[in-house]
Amino acid sequence: MTTQVSGTPMALGEAGITAVMGYAIVFFGIILLILVVTIMTKLMHRKSSAPQVHAAPAAPAKQIAPAPGAAGELKLYDTDPKTAAMVMAIVADKLQKPLNELRFKSIKEVK
Repeated sequence: MTTQVSGTPMALGEAGITAVMGYAIVFFGIILLILVVTIMTKLMHRKSSAPQVHAAPAAPAKQIAPAPGAAGELKLYDTDPKTAAMVMAIVADKLQKPLNELRFKSIKEVK
């Protein structure tokens, strides 16, 4: 039985050797790729684990005790709960007030 590659007949044994050599080259390339990735990972971890100098904060932030209680019921119009939560958190941060001291009656998306 013969196989034909690029116009010349190839014996079964020759075809087997060619296939094994092709597999060997592919596996060698994969092993080289694994080695390169492993080395790069170790280098990156070494660089990231180096001691980093951080400036000390000028003054510690004052602690604000959270207020007890709930803020009541909230109606959402054309907005999802995740967006409403982000809006409430931003407002509380800008006002420097705990979220449970603020009362939001409704949130509506303006288009």
